[in-house]
Amino acid sequence: MAVNQLIRIWRFYKEGFCSMTWGRALWVIILLKLFVIFFILKLFFFPDFLKGRNEEEKGIYVGTELIERVSIDN
Repeated sequence: MAVNQLIRIWRFYKEGFCSMTWGRALWVIILLKLFVIFFILKLFFFPDFLKGRNEEEKGIYVGTELIERVSIDN
């Protein structure tokens, strides 16, 4: 029952996507925006502070940052 329903859902979306005219261009724009948000911005604005550290060093770093940020707020 579940497999048959998944196939019907897949066909529904596939037929709808194939019959689109403006929809394809809009999907391309949406995918480009997602690429920019998740990959490009991550590279420049969200550096990986934990890169090259082992598990113990990661734990110490995160704990220290949390304590410092809480003490700054108070």
